[in-house]
Amino acid sequence: MKLLMTITITALISINMAYAGDIVGTVKATGTKDSGNAIIFLEKVEGKTFAPPTDHAVMNQKNLTFIPHVLPILAGTTVDFQNNDDVLHNVFTPDKCADNFNLGTWPKGQIRSFTFKNAGCRPVMLCKVHPEMQGFVVVLETPYFAVSNKDGSYAIKNVPPGTYTISIWHEKLKGASAKITVPGTGNLTQDFEIKK
Repeated sequence: MKLLMTITITALISINMAYAGDIVGTVKATGTKDSGNAIIFLEKVEGKTFAPPTDHAVMNQKNLTFIPHVLPILAGTTVDFQNNDDVLHNVFTPDKCADNFNLGTWPKGQIRSFTFKNAGCRPVMLCKVHPEMQGFVVVLETPYFAVSNKDGSYAIKNVPPGTYTISIWHEKLKGASAKITVPGTGNLTQDFEIKK
């Protein structure tokens, strides 16, 4: 009887862990050419911390551009900066929250890496060789985030049921946070408006 009860409780826990909802919505941006490159994210999950992924995130340098332009990551994630151009590139940031790092200058085909430890840090990525280049790494407390598409659409998948604060970040525009309750299954729609 005791064994059967243990198996039943374990099965119920497994079933409950399987419940998750998706947060979907649209970002309407005023003051930019499109509604892309906004980062939508959950601020915290109370009582829970998240281990960073073992796989590295990647920010390429291609056609004198940082790709992606904005890169959301979980705190503790290592980012590989790849040079895919036929010219030398350098990656640095003046932001203290990312240790004012300067990875030096390197040729095509090489990678330099940096681990971003501080949640809440939104350092700008720059290139000393090409001052027109600019990208952003946005360091977050949870793995529940998405980047809006040009049409403003976004989706954060497999969010555990619960009540959260959802926020939005954009390099030039601002928008309000919101309190949401994610259901056990199905979608929750949360739209945003961002402007100067």
